[in-house]
Order: sequence, then C-alpha cells, then structure tokens
Amino acid sequence: MGWLWAIIVGFVLGLIAKAVIPGKQHSPLWLTTICGILGAIAGNALARGFGIEETRGIDWGRHIFQLAAAVVIVFFVDMLYTAMQRRRHQRQRI
Repeated sequence: MGWLWAIIVGFVLGLIAKAVIPGKQHSPLWLTTICGILGAIAGNALARGFGIEETRGIDWGRHIFQLAAAVVIVFFVDMLYTAMQRRRHQRQRI
C-alpha cells in the first residue's frame, strides 16, 4: 500500500509543480509522476534535516518542502527532456 500512496502523492505533486512553473512543460505524465515521487522523497529528507518530524495533524512544513523539491526537479527534468527531444529531431533531419 505504501507504493500506491507514493504514486498518488507523486502524481499530485508533479501536477501541482507543472502548474506552478511558468510556460509549457513538454515532459509526459509518467515522467512528471516520477519527478513528483522524487520530490516527495527529497522534500521529506529536507524537512527531516530542518527538524520537521512527523506531527499530529497536517504536516504543512513537510508538504511545502515536498512541493518545493518537486518544482525544482520537474523544472530541471523538463529542461533535459526538451533538450533531448530537440537533439533527436535534429538527428532525424540529417
């Protein structure tokens, strides 16, 4: 059940990150979900590093770290994905 929640949270975080980043992102939904999962993991580690452990109720601090990490990861992965797609199209033209 833990993997199912990781996929759901990653999906939601990835979509929110795509909505926050200005402009159009070209990465597919599966890649955005993976980036969201990585953002959740990185955000949890950052929150733990800043002393925000699991608390009763909603962990707003941890969620902010997760979202921030997901935004950064989605942004950079989308840049890499777009660059790779351009190279691929340039190779096909030659």
